[in-house]
Amino acid sequence: MSDPTPRAQALTSVELPARIIPPPATISEAARTALSVSAATPPVARPAPEDLAGWRRAIAESEAMWEPIAAAMLGGCSSTVARQTLGGATVYLCTPAGLAEPRRARAYLYFHGGAFVFGGGRFAMAFGAVQAEKLGVTVVSVDYRMPPNHPFPAAPEDGLAVYRTLLETYEPGHLAIGGSSAGGNLAAAVTLMIRDRGLPLPGAVVLLTPEVDLTEAGDTFRTNELLDVTLKRGLPQCNALYAAGHALEDPYLSPLFADFARGFPPTLIQSGTRDLFLSNSVLMHRKLRRAGIGAELHVWEAMPHGGFGFGPVPENEEVSEEVRRFIDRHC
Repeated sequence: MSDPTPRAQALTSVELPARIIPPPATISEAARTALSVSAATPPVARPAPEDLAGWRRAIAESEAMWEPIAAAMLGGCSSTVARQTLGGATVYLCTPAGLAEPRRARAYLYFHGGAFVFGGGRFAMAFGAVQAEKLGVTVVSVDYRMPPNHPFPAAPEDGLAVYRTLLETYEPGHLAIGGSSAGGNLAAAVTLMIRDRGLPLPGAVVLLTPEVDLTEAGDTFRTNELLDVTLKRGLPQCNALYAAGHALEDPYLSPLFADFARGFPPTLIQSGTRDLFLSNSVLMHRKLRRAGIGAELHVWEAMPHGGFGFGPVPENEEVSEEVRRFIDRHC
């Protein structure tokens, strides 16, 4: 007698031949050049999560590498920057030159990228100043605590403390919360904390190529591996160091797993077709839409993680313009 129990069908993977993929002709010349700059560099080797000395060395090396880049960014923009402490956390208050009075009522709470481990200090300051100038709004860039000394939940708790303090000055609907990469994760996680702790929600959320799923289960973590000239590969070591033993599916660690039916602000999500985190953006967008949240997904042709470098590239300017219009519309 045959077994009536249905059996799972074996799934067939796609095996790809070796390919050479040039920068496409469908993007600007500046973007094509930016794609070429990092194409030949090998993926960065990360320490094991338990190698704390190795992480401290990697952080010091990263800070030394970023210092001249941050200095050039700060020297090239006219925003004023003031270091402050809000809610016990360090922030950089970045104000664009000539900010008109009506726009002074708004602020953008911004979280820098850097895989939860890198990008503090001068990097956070420089990106805050550049964002202020491009978006025409006061930016509060959070220099949140990071591993190995301060793993989860230190970073989102810092962000929540800053938001509480900003509510003393700003109307919640005049605030936007955003960030890039790990900062996009924190923007979403802090917004969930705001909601879950009964605080009024901000007017808008901006998630730029966000790392919203620390399990990195999405399709493009395989299909865009090495094609993304910025990240090359996923960040499991960084994610494990940051999570410090907590389940990666915790919504405050991986906001993709949150219940958005309980409410969430209008959200802009940005990515690119060569972005390793494209699946994160697609999945987050669908999750929000299914919950009835107003969400926009903007995907740029051939763009890798974080955009086309730091030079004057038309596509990068388009991203900033979309964010500016979104904040203007919802805040």
